[in-house]
Amino acid sequence: MAIARFPSLVIDCPDAAALGAFYGAMLDWKVETREDWVEIRADYGQCICFQQVEDYVAPRWPSQEAPQQMHLDVVVADLDEAEAAVIALGATKPDHQPGTTFRVFLDPAGHPFCVCLS
Repeated sequence: MAIARFPSLVIDCPDAAALGAFYGAMLDWKVETREDWVEIRADYGQCICFQQVEDYVAPRWPSQEAPQQMHLDVVVADLDEAEAAVIALGATKPDHQPGTTFRVFLDPAGHPFCVCLS
C-alpha cells in the first residue's frame, strides 16, 4: 500500500529562493516561494523543496570531506545542449568528470547534480 504518490525531496541550502529559481528554470517547473522555503512542482505532481538553513556547508565534489548529501540525476537527450543550458542558469562544471554518458555539475549552492543521457 502506497502512502504517497509523489514523495518530495527537501534540499538544505543558504538561499532557498535562489536555488528554487535555479531548479525551477532548469526543470521548467512551477515555483512557490515562502519565507525560507521554496517548492518547485511538476505539472504531474512531483515536488522538490528547498529549505534555507543557517551555517550551510556546501558539499565538496568529488571529495567526501563535506559529502554530497544527495544529488539529482536529470535525464536529457543531448549532453552538450544540457551543459550549455545549466551553465547559463548558474551551474558550474567541476574538472572531475567520472563518466561518459553523464556530466556532473554543481548548483549555485554547491550541490552536485548530473545530466544523464536518456
